[in-house]
Amino acid sequence: MGLLIIDENKCNRDAFCVRECPAVIIHLPEGGFPEIIAGGTCLECGHCVAACPHGALSHKRVPIEKSPAIREELRISEEQALQFVRSRRSIRHFLQKPIEDARIKSLIDGARYAPTGGNGQMVEWLVLTDKKKIREIASITIDWLRELVRDPRVIAASPYLPRVVTAWDSGSDSVLRDAPTVVVASAPKEAVNGMVDLTIALTYLDLLAPSMGLGTCWAGLLQGAILASPSVKRAVGIPEGHPHHYPIMLGYPDAKYYRLPERRAPKIVFA
Repeated sequence: MGLLIIDENKCNRDAFCVRECPAVIIHLPEGGFPEIIAGGTCLECGHCVAACPHGALSHKRVPIEKSPAIREELRISEEQALQFVRSRRSIRHFLQKPIEDARIKSLIDGARYAPTGGNGQMVEWLVLTDKKKIREIASITIDWLRELVRDPRVIAASPYLPRVVTAWDSGSDSVLRDAPTVVVASAPKEAVNGMVDLTIALTYLDLLAPSMGLGTCWAGLLQGAILASPSVKRAVGIPEGHPHHYPIMLGYPDAKYYRLPERRAPKIVFA
């Protein structure tokens, strides 16, 4: 038996699975039922299972039993979707309250549904919750910044960086914002689309977080230190052979927002 499992009583041979297969490996033989072309390489994306309106097709590696039907009552309107994306804010003040492991796992579990190049699904997750370690990582990032701001060209390009160092010296963490958790998404060198894959996955996590009562802030200063210093990368704990990575702060927000600030109009060119 092949990868496809067809319920012949439900299949009406409308070929939606054939049309929607991104690998173009499903065909519909005359008088038969959908099947994978001999030698075809399946991406295991589940498009065929998702596209069948009759629930007639399953896949050995993407079984229909683990592919729940889309619930129409949970679809959101365009207006709701727009408020959803506009209301997302970077959180820079967190409650000093640890996040339950189960909640973090649930958040990452949702982020794994982000698309990846070729359906590689090679994004990995590192979760830092030790306050002492997070503080140490922020400290070595400051050490990197102290050297960086010696260059007047850096200050000219990023005049806020000296203020980050000054804030740290005054007892304020402007690097990781005293976040109780730092999540690092990474991908191995074999993931040719790795940086894009993990960025989309982190965006999914970023957008899902408020629904779980959590807030996020992308840790750009730490990312800069990781890229510049192998010792910082080792201190964070990013696996060897993972050149693609980005950290994000996570915690219960100590802030609430009530408005949807405007942004600059997009520059759009139709060609």
